[in-house]
Amino acid sequence: MKQGAAARESAARRPPGEGFRQEFRRNAIVYVFLIPILIHFLVFQVFPLAFSLVLTFMDWPIIGSPSFVGLANWSYFFTDEIAWKAIWNTVLFSVYYIVPTMGVGLLLALLVNSGVRAAGFFKGLYFLPVVTSFVIISGIWAWLFKGTEYGMINYALSWFGIEPQLFFSNSSQALPVLAGLSIFKVAGSTMVYYYAGLKSIPNHLYEAAKIDGAGRWRTFWSVTFPLLLPIHFYVAIITTIGSFQVFDSAFLITGGGPNYATTTLVYYLYEEGFTGLRLGYASVLAYILFFIIFAISLVQRRVLGKEVHY
Repeated sequence: MKQGAAARESAARRPPGEGFRQEFRRNAIVYVFLIPILIHFLVFQVFPLAFSLVLTFMDWPIIGSPSFVGLANWSYFFTDEIAWKAIWNTVLFSVYYIVPTMGVGLLLALLVNSGVRAAGFFKGLYFLPVVTSFVIISGIWAWLFKGTEYGMINYALSWFGIEPQLFFSNSSQALPVLAGLSIFKVAGSTMVYYYAGLKSIPNHLYEAAKIDGAGRWRTFWSVTFPLLLPIHFYVAIITTIGSFQVFDSAFLITGGGPNYATTTLVYYLYEEGFTGLRLGYASVLAYILFFIIFAISLVQRRVLGKEVHY
């Protein structure tokens, strides 16, 4: 008691700011090493974010000086039919992409975790598309879904008497086919997350379920699936962000067509900013994208972001 009172009395007699100065001197070397990271954060994170916000109120075609236009870029967004079409396409792409990616990743993780022989080989095989260049995979995908009888998918469909499909020239087929490309590319990394989650589940829970007479399906739905909730949440977040940032497949294969059917929000942002040289309006689209992802992430956090106790 006396020591505590003496310590409080000593702290009260210190000059203002003395504690902060002592703490700073004690950790000075740490702050020195943090300076490069802070500079990098300010230059490549804070400054672009602030500058793009300023650009939303400007008309700047890169060539020439920017001019202040107030809320003109924001008001134009609400009347831009292509922008709303791009948002709708992005939402549809997310529907085609998020749940199947999670399902395929979980299925692959269960297969690898089931004790199959050469599990390491299969893990490497499933993960191979993740480390393969997207340009290469896009070229293969475009060849597989070529809209002639020489395309591999159309050739396979001909065995069942189905006429050749114009996949990338059909407004209703192009977007799902691009979503399939992204699923093929990303499913391997999703498998790794789920595989790590499966390995973290204690074995005694499975033993208890076996003693209670639970079969494989009952064990999966009552033990495995609910205990993977943190993994579901994390994978849902990253796949949602990835789906709303999809660009490369539309850029490499369809060019946003046909008839804007594969024009996603990021692709439209690219077209406005780097082809149309309307940087102010492109910045508005970037902030709209940020608001959409932020809102969806909050909803996912509310639904899936619950603690799991083993």
